Amino acid sequence: MTTRGRASAREKTVGALAQMTLVCDRCRARFEPAGSPGRCQCGGLLHVEFPLAEVVERTTFDVRLSSWQPLDRSGVWRYRELLPPLPAAAIVTRPEGNTALYQHPQLTDWTGCEELFLKHEGENPTGSFKDRGMTVAISHARTIGAQAVACASTGNTAASVAAYAALAGLPSVVFLPAGKIAAGKLGQAIAYGARIVQVEGDFDAAMRLVEEAGRELGLYLLNSVNPFRLEGQKTIVFELLHQLGWSVPDWIVLPGGNLGNAAAFGAALAQLRDVGWLERLPRLAVIQAAGAAPFYAAYRSGFREFRPVAAETIATAIRIGNPVSYERARRAIELTDGLVDTVSDEEILEAKARVDRTGIGCEPASAASVAGVRKLVARGVIRPGDRVVAILTGHVLKDPDAVLAYHLGDPPRPLANRPVTIAPTLDALAGVLARAL
Repeated sequence: MTTRGRASAREKTVGALAQMTLVCDRCRARFEPAGSPGRCQCGGLLHVEFPLAEVVERTTFDVRLSSWQPLDRSGVWRYRELLPPLPAAAIVTRPEGNTALYQHPQLTDWTGCEELFLKHEGENPTGSFKDRGMTVAISHARTIGAQAVACASTGNTAASVAAYAALAGLPSVVFLPAGKIAAGKLGQAIAYGARIVQVEGDFDAAMRLVEEAGRELGLYLLNSVNPFRLEGQKTIVFELLHQLGWSVPDWIVLPGGNLGNAAAFGAALAQLRDVGWLERLPRLAVIQAAGAAPFYAAYRSGFREFRPVAAETIATAIRIGNPVSYERARRAIELTDGLVDTVSDEEILEAKARVDRTGIGCEPASAASVAGVRKLVARGVIRPGDRVVAILTGHVLKDPDAVLAYHLGDPPRPLANRPVTIAPTLDALAGVLARAL
């Protein structure tokens, strides 16, 4: 690159950063986005403020669907006018997003919801919704010249951080709760070259350590404390509304763990309302696993108190007892007249088996949203004729151990699909086929 070329790149970077400010949600202190975005000194989380580019016509997004340009192909950067204005040269994209909306009559019958859509974020490059936030956060890390990146994770964030850091040429460190991560997710982080640090304790212990490392050791933090992560996750809402022709559903139902998606969805809906694209807001329903439900307990108290819990659930992706984005998620529920509920591990596993049996498939945490739809329909909260979008957050192969435990475990579960062993004869095969078909 010529001297003038390098100078031009620096000018674009400085110009992009000058358009953005990090603002504390709690005390409203303001910071330049020139370092790793952690918490404010008051303990509050930060959000990104930036001037919206002249808002494009929504047909622009349709046109970009037929483009082969990397930013247009991305289901995140396709909506770049609604995202922080990072310099194009710094953007790291695979591309991510472009996840399908599914409908299936078996799930309609099982949940009792006549117009149920599943938005499958497990179709992202590393198999979870985390890639949407990671493309924006890693691109910010490159913009500011970060030297190394890090996260705490129950698995999906680790896989995404490792992949996007490798793509960007940055070393990555992932902090995992020892012995509490699904094999599929651990394998991804190892394969992509991250340094794996197993922390004695649960996710919350790993999260405390990585936040301290971000402050003291110069690591760029990539958990949902990072507001650029949530900017990318907003695009789940942008894309699902785009797919529905900008027709607003009655409900968006999603799993709740660290609550980053709940926070991002609230921010996305508020943004679209403010630019005049939505006449009404859908209601958000956050579904937690019963064994990891501090947000539900706070909701039941009218949000008068919040107490962390010791989390335990089969759904490892939402096995979080002290969610980072609690305050943001609370505001999203209040904004949308939403609600919070819980489902048991058995309800999660049955819902997962139902989704899997349709050929769509998902990891256990994803199935919390589908189990939640069924529960809310049965209680009369969601009406059978409501249009509902349930978010599937991860791919079925994220947790193969859960699949095998369900189908091969004892006692046999109702939807168990056990392999059979037969003698190598047509008579034996005929008997098996007669029972199967």
